[in-house]
This record gives sequence, C-alpha cells and structure tokens, in this order.
Amino acid sequence: MGCLFESGWFCILMVSVCVAQQTSSTNYHKPECLGNVVRLLVDSLFAEVHGVVNDSKVIELMPSQAAQCGFRWKVDHMGNGTLFASLLNCLSHSMDDKTLNLATQLRLHGKLMPVDYTCSYTWASREILCDDNYMEVSVRRMLPDIQSSLEHHVAARISNPRKRAKAAASGYKMRKVVFSPSNKVMKVDEVQRNGYTIANTPTRLVVRSPCGKEETYLQNVAGVPMKVLSTSTFFEQKWLVTRVDAAVACPTQGSLAFTPELISWYLPRHIDPLFSSDAFTLLELYMGIDGKRLDRKEMAARKYSVSVTEIHIIVEIPVGAVGGYYKSYVQDNQYFSSYAIEPMLEMLWIEEDAHEDTRYKVLFPITTPPVARPPLVINYTPLDADPEQAVLVFKLGSFNLDVELLSVTLSTGVLTVAECKARGFNLHEEMSEDNLLKSFTMTVPFMDPAVSRENRPEQAVTSFTLNLIYGLVVQPENTPFSHSASVNAVLMNVVPHSITGVCDEENFYVTVNYGNQAPLFEVMVGGWLLTPDLAEQYVTEGESRITLTVPFSAPQAAFEAVHFSTVRSRLDVALLNPFTNVTMKDFSLGCTFIKTLTECFSNGTMTALAVKVESTPNLNPGLLTLTDRTCGPIYSDDRFAYFHFTVNSCGTTRQFIENLVLYENVISLPDELKIISGLDKEYHLKVSCYYKINNTLAYHSKPCNVMSSVEAETGQLLVVMRIARDASYETFHQVEEHPVVRHLRRPLHIEVELTRSTDPGVELVLEHCWATLDKDRNSKPRWNLIVDGCESPENPYRVVFNPVAADARVHFPSHFKRFQVYIAALNEDTATLTDKIFVHCDVYICDSNSPIGGRCGGQCVNQANTKRGQRHVEDTATKPRLYVSSGLLG
Repeated sequence: MGCLFESGWFCILMVSVCVAQQTSSTNYHKPECLGNVVRLLVDSLFAEVHGVVNDSKVIELMPSQAAQCGFRWKVDHMGNGTLFASLLNCLSHSMDDKTLNLATQLRLHGKLMPVDYTCSYTWASREILCDDNYMEVSVRRMLPDIQSSLEHHVAARISNPRKRAKAAASGYKMRKVVFSPSNKVMKVDEVQRNGYTIANTPTRLVVRSPCGKEETYLQNVAGVPMKVLSTSTFFEQKWLVTRVDAAVACPTQGSLAFTPELISWYLPRHIDPLFSSDAFTLLELYMGIDGKRLDRKEMAARKYSVSVTEIHIIVEIPVGAVGGYYKSYVQDNQYFSSYAIEPMLEMLWIEEDAHEDTRYKVLFPITTPPVARPPLVINYTPLDADPEQAVLVFKLGSFNLDVELLSVTLSTGVLTVAECKARGFNLHEEMSEDNLLKSFTMTVPFMDPAVSRENRPEQAVTSFTLNLIYGLVVQPENTPFSHSASVNAVLMNVVPHSITGVCDEENFYVTVNYGNQAPLFEVMVGGWLLTPDLAEQYVTEGESRITLTVPFSAPQAAFEAVHFSTVRSRLDVALLNPFTNVTMKDFSLGCTFIKTLTECFSNGTMTALAVKVESTPNLNPGLLTLTDRTCGPIYSDDRFAYFHFTVNSCGTTRQFIENLVLYENVISLPDELKIISGLDKEYHLKVSCYYKINNTLAYHSKPCNVMSSVEAETGQLLVVMRIARDASYETFHQVEEHPVVRHLRRPLHIEVELTRSTDPGVELVLEHCWATLDKDRNSKPRWNLIVDGCESPENPYRVVFNPVAADARVHFPSHFKRFQVYIAALNEDTATLTDKIFVHCDVYICDSNSPIGGRCGGQCVNQANTKRGQRHVEDTATKPRLYVSSGLLG
C-alpha cells in the first residue's frame, strides 16, 4: 500500500465503494452509505421517530433495543434527527455480504415513513465499529454451510421440510459463546436474551454488545481507559467443533482532555486487546464528523488536527469549531452552556504475522463540561435623550441558538413577544458575527406605564427604571427558565429648544430659545436657510436666544388671505439637525395686518393692489387684468400687481343703492392664460368703491376677497394608496405583487398620496380607515383602524402615524399621510380571521389657506398626546371626498 507517515500527518487510501439509492418519494430523509455505517437525516418537522418497522418486526428506538439491533437515534439542538445504523443491523438483507439492502419504515407521529437503501461495501478481514450506543465486531469466517441468521428468507425458500432439515443437519450450528476473561458460557438464545447480538451472514460472524453490559470490562491501554468485550463462539458439525474469536475495544470519555479553547481526544496507536503481536502497519487514517470523512482542505478550514505519535493518535478540535454546536442546560434556574460535536476516527491496519487487515471505526460524541454563563443586560440608552421621545434600549445575552424568548413580565402584567411588539416595543433577535450565539434586544419608551420615574431636582436629573423578568425556554427539551433584570437610565432635566412669536402692525417677531442645550441646529425661515447675509437683515442675538424681526411682506412670509383692508400673512420657522437634515422643531406664526389695498379718490379714480396668495404659487401677477382684458397693472413683480383706473373705464360696473353709487371691477387671470401659466385654481379679486351721490367723499364698506377653490372631481384629483416595503417609505410593492405577504408579527406600512396637484396649500386628511376580510368595503366583520382622523379608541396600538418630510419624491408633505398597522392586533377580536384582509380608507381634501376656519387640521399625528382620539372637528360637508382600498395577504 506504500503509505508513509510524515510530520505526524496521515494519508488516505480509498478501498471501499459506497452507493445509496433513495427510492422514497419524500425529501425529508436522505440515507447515506458511509462505509460500514448508514446515516439517515430527518428534518425537524419529522424528527419524533419512535421506531423502525420491518414487516411484522418493530425495533423501538430506545437505547437498549436499538443498540442490540445496531441502531442509534439522536436529536440536535435545532430538533433535527439523525439515525445511525450499522450496515449489519438486524433488519438488513445480505446475500453475499458485498451488497446490503434495507427496506423498512420509520414510525413517527403514528405514521410510517418508507426508507429504502442499498449499500455496496468491501469488507476487511475484521471490522470493528464503536458507536456511542453499542460495540460491534464482525470477522470473516472460513466455515462452510453455516446458515445466515440475518437472512431468514434464504431458509424460507427451501419449501420441502425434508430438504430443509437435511440442509440444516449437514451444516455447522452455533452452540455456545464464551466470554473472556470471566469464562462465562452462554447458549446462543441466552446471549440474545441478555441483550447481546450473535449472528452470522454468508461470510461473516457478527457480535454486538450495548455499552455497559456486564461482560464488558475496562482496560487501561497506553493510559487511555478502554471498554473491551472478548468472545469465543463455538460451531459444531457432528463430531467437529470449531471456535471463532471476536474482540472489540472502544474508547471511553476518559480519553478526553478539555481546556476552555480546545478538545483533545487520545486513542492508543496499538490497541492491545485487538492485536496478537506488536508488528503491524497502519495503512489508512481518516477523521470525519457525524460519520462522514473529511479531506485535508475541510479539516484545515475547520482547524481540526490529527497527529500520530509512537503511542497515541491525537485528535484536536477547537471549542466552537464548525461541525459542532453549543447546547444549553438549566439547573436550579441557572443557565449553563456546553459545546457538542461528534468526531469520527477510522483506521485500517494489517498485522504482519496474521496477514489480515482490520478496519477500526469510532463514532465518538463529545460534550464539553457545562459552564455557567449568566445572562447579562447591557443598557445602550443615551444620557442626553429627550424623555418625551426617547426609549430605553437594552440587550439580553448571550444565549445559544436553542434558547427562545417566550414572554416579558413587567409591572403592568405579562406580555408575549407578539404583545410586546404590538405595544410598540421593538423586540428582536440579534445574531453574533459567527452565527453561534443570539441576543434579545428591546426598546421601551420612557413614557410607557411600566417605566417608573423619579425626579431628583437637587441633582437636576430624572431617573427612569424598568423592572422586568424574561421568560425563556431551551429547545427541543422545552425546559423553562427566567432571568430578572432592572434597566435604569439617569437623564439630565432637559430644557429643550422652544420657539415663540408675536406681531405688531408691520412685523413678525419670532424668538428661538436655546433652553439649556447647545444651539446645534440650522434655522429655516419661510423655507429659506438663515444664511449670514439673511441673519444680518433679521436677527438680533441674545445670551441664550435669537430674535427674528421679519416684515409681513418679506419674501420669506406667505400671504394666506387678502381682504379690502387686511392681509393675512404667515411666517414658518423650523430648526433642522445640521447632520441629518431632520426637522427638530417647527413653528408657524400667522397674523392679520391692517393694510389699505383698494383706494377710492374723489376725482373718480380707483387704485387696487393684487397680492399673490399661497394657494396660487404659479400665478404671475403681471398677467392679471381688470374686467376689460386690455387693462393691466401699471406695476408688477413676482408677488404684487398695482392697478390705477377711472370708475368709467376698464369694464367697471355701476349700481345705485339709495343715496349711494357702487362701482365694482374684478381682477382675474384671462382664461387663455390659465393653461399657459399652469394655474389649477381660480384667482378672483373683486374691488369696490361707494360714493355718496352729489358728494365726492369716498368710503369702503364691503370687503374684497381673494377666492380660491379646490376642484373635487375625481377626474382631476387622484388619491393613491401604496404598501411600503419597510418603515423608510422609499420603495413600494407594485400592483403585480398583490396580494402582499406579511407575517402577523410584522407591521404593515401604508402611504396615501394626493396626486395631480401642485398646490402646497391643499392637505389630504384620512377621515376613516378600516380592515375587512372581503373586497366589499361594507362587509363584516370590520376592524376600525382610524376613526374621525385618529387611531381607533378601541385599540389605539393597532395604528401608528408616521411623519412625512419633504425629500426628492415628496414635494408637498401635506399631500401625503403615512401610518403603520399591526395586523396581529386584529386577531385579538375574532377567531374568524383568515389569511387575507383588505384595507379601506375614506379621505377628504381641504384648503389650508382658506380664511374661514384657519389652517385645515384634524389628523391625530401626536401619539404622545394623552387625549388620544380627540381633535378639532371641522365642517366637512363641503370637503371633496375620495375612497381608496387595497387587498392584502397576512
């Protein structure tokens, strides 16, 4: 064979062929021929295997019966099962020992799963198999005419009783077995009754013993404790008696040495009970995992090593290496962890005197001693957080993968994981970088009722404390345990930034107070960044504040409404985070300024000032005209148009009212210019003058308004409902992807948009939203999500409103509404919830610039408000309504 050992390494010779044929139609079990062992993998869904059934024979997979038959069943930490079977197990069929077949069934959950495999194998003179459950040796015998006890069907084929008796009488018969060194003698049937197996195939004698039987004994071999079974089987034929010796020696757990980082497994190079002399040659040496050999590249990648000395063969495996797994244990509610792996060592040697080869294979499950590993809770809550918006962020870990979190007990009660998420806690698992450990991270708002608060004014801090008990379980044993924790955060008593403002006859006065925080923000005034040049015009600085003095007619101010003697103007101020561009705080100040826009002169002339209001952003004031389209402004810019005309020109009308005469005209945009200007709203300003008859004194008594209206027909406005892929609202599911799949534990992110409108003064309001099981929006049952613009008071935790900020896609945030729905909360109301639901919404459109009623409102977006579900109710009788629905699969 010519293999030389160099530097303690080994060489591999392939001398056996193994072929598995899987004839079963299921994909849940995969027989593999691994030399003289067959491995059958069973998915965790079917891992509760109780027995092996062959015709009328049933082998229960209890340790004793399985060991006697040559089977071993094990379940890993993930619940997956593995069946190891000796190729010479008691249910296999062999005609010539070159090909063995097993056609049987596994019994699980009261059902039978068919298993069929055929393995071809080239046997050594002696085959020794050390399994965790049994010891087995088979030797080639030279006796002719021994009927195989493993092949009952061979004898059954001799149908003539006389011929069958003659065949039995002419061959050898097993009479007794002698165990060494006790010299205890048992008959063959007594051997079987005592749990051993003594059998023969057409060419081999098989001896199998469950581990720990009384006839096995311990022997120290090169400092390694070995369990040994030595037998002599006697065959008789008339006056001729023949003896066949068979011995097996297997390592014990005493062959192991552990450090926190390394497992060392020692096996004697010369296993004395198995040798007749010291002269032998080691031909092959393999290492594997779970019965399957590994090549050098795989071993190097996993950092396994095998070395050969004059006395020992040493296998070294790093703790935590690939191929094994960490296993959890619980004792007295304390958490322990160990590392488990099942290496295989396979050797082939030949004794120079006997000229017979021996194949020696050990399947050796190893579990490191349990180590106490108390869980730790790590708090990540920042110390300068805002209590109104901040959350406690903490992690519990680390655990092995077989640990699951079932519940969290708070001062307010016990919550399941699903209930924690529905309550707004962000509870999720986090895996370690090597995917061997897991932790549980949870966030709880400071304002949650379970969080206790203690104000310490003398220290200018507030302490927030959350006491909780984690309920955990180890799988697959379903062993429960718990861990108590207390999470604490001490925050400075923060005085946040604030914005206030007042007006006088000409200006806005807005003050930004820093509180006790550093002024780390940028100021936006009416959508303009407060640059140094702009600050020089408007800003007065103080020790802990700045004050903006902005004229009502400044470009940064927005005109909301115009009357004959007043102008309603608004100034918007926002504080932005300079790093994320997120709005930290915003403020709007609207005031009415007394200004004369229309003047009537005694000489019969009139002047009028037309102002571009916020609801007509595309209006060019220079294109406005009086009723006579030839009469335009004598002056205009991008915000104003100034008209001067006589009462008997430009289409001015006259009307006598008692002793008064009324002159009226209208400033508007010609129809042919509306499309060119892209104006989707009417601009209509009526100007009037009253004169006393025979008196040149002019006075004003009727207001002149700028009228703007929103077209409500669905042909001009369109409302679209979309389903976002995640909370960023950056990408959405397409129509062809519907129905959209969502697990019950995950929220559903919905966006509603008003399209075909470029008017920033228009606002979309969600009036009612609900879910049904049918596409019909009026079907029952019905789950209210949004009622009168607010979260349903029946269960406010179903819906969370999300703010909308301007970005590259969102030009007008008032045209959007976003909210997320926790679908799992619907299941609490009824047991009839199926796997498909539909979400419907009623919306209305309002004009935020209308002088009647002020800015439109009515959407509950502040979920921290203690008065949930209460809002200002407007008269919506004239508001245009649209209806949208979406079908979802939960």
